[in-house]
Amino acid sequence: MKTHERIDGMRNGVSRRSFVKSVGMGASAAAIMSYDGPRAWARAMSLALPVQERPLLLHNNENPLGPGTRVIAAMNEALEGGPRAGRYPGGAIGELVEAIAGRHNIPADHVMVGNGSTQLLRSATHVFTSPTKHLVTASPSYEEARDYATLNGHPVEALPLKDMSLDLSAMADAARGAGLVFVNNPNNPTATLHSGDAIGALIDRILSETDAMIMVDEAYHDYVTDPRYETQIPRAIKEERVIVARTFSKAHGMAGMRIGWVVAHPDAIARMREWHYGLSLNIPSLIGARTSILDPDRIAHEAERNTAARQFTIDWFASRGIATTDSQANFIFARTGMPAGDFRAANQQRGILVGRDFPPYDREWSRISISTMDDMRRAVDVFDSVLPVATEQSNGRRSDAAA
Repeated sequence: MKTHERIDGMRNGVSRRSFVKSVGMGASAAAIMSYDGPRAWARAMSLALPVQERPLLLHNNENPLGPGTRVIAAMNEALEGGPRAGRYPGGAIGELVEAIAGRHNIPADHVMVGNGSTQLLRSATHVFTSPTKHLVTASPSYEEARDYATLNGHPVEALPLKDMSLDLSAMADAARGAGLVFVNNPNNPTATLHSGDAIGALIDRILSETDAMIMVDEAYHDYVTDPRYETQIPRAIKEERVIVARTFSKAHGMAGMRIGWVVAHPDAIARMREWHYGLSLNIPSLIGARTSILDPDRIAHEAERNTAARQFTIDWFASRGIATTDSQANFIFARTGMPAGDFRAANQQRGILVGRDFPPYDREWSRISISTMDDMRRAVDVFDSVLPVATEQSNGRRSDAAA
């Protein structure tokens, strides 16, 4: 049976377990590399493979190291003997809210947690947009709010980027009559950010000229190194129409545990809670997140690790004459000079997964997540054989050396 036939069988209802048994782990690795199905399935399967057969995952902006050792120990301790896992998580939710509030010196009634920032973005989109109150966002930018508004039949005004960054002036103009303005800072997929002053001016204008809510997604906050950056949490405490979203999925290494949080005025939180099912959270995730938020030194070390690996990768591309944006996240956006789909496919064949298409930049730009330094050294060796510019320059260097 050919690989594409096996994949068709999966799509037609063959169980994943029987699929793995029928083809063996080595063959299933090849299928994963070409399967265009749910990303979660590909991730789960890749981790089930022997280490030497696992693809290098540079496609979903995950933390390659996962949670810290204290986090793992706290989750294990909470489950030992089982009693706490047998209880609903209400108490643990309160403990995490108090820990977040204490860590950031903010009132606890301004904090709400959710099943990843996904749940919180959806709740805000559901409550604050409507068939007559559109969503304002950028394109390309993080798609969750946009996709959920579309799913609910709520209009979306997705504005093109300007110089690879959010067009804040255009977003402010579009906010008239809107229900929610979604601001991703740093922006995914371009990894660029706006200064605290620029975002503050945007908020001022929207508050003064419209009645729209403003949601600032700071998912990559811990990876920012630009000194002009400022969190908008103080504005969310002060202003009734400002919401700031954060996540434990990035620097905290808990993407698989699904915990996010927002800071907002209690009235905004009360409205979101009407659509928000808090018991979607689980005890290990809540305890792990609480442990992590109280361990700032580990997050600082994680940020340093990412900064070094990120700069190494940016420098490698620069040495090949390949431009990247000024990344302020745990991924880069590189002008490879080839279609993103071609770059992705060539890397898949060599055991590396990179980011999906981001129109209209997919004609020559690709998103690459940052992993460990060793992983990025492995990755750039592969990129050197994939990129046409890199190949030409490498051949030139070899010819010069031979001469």
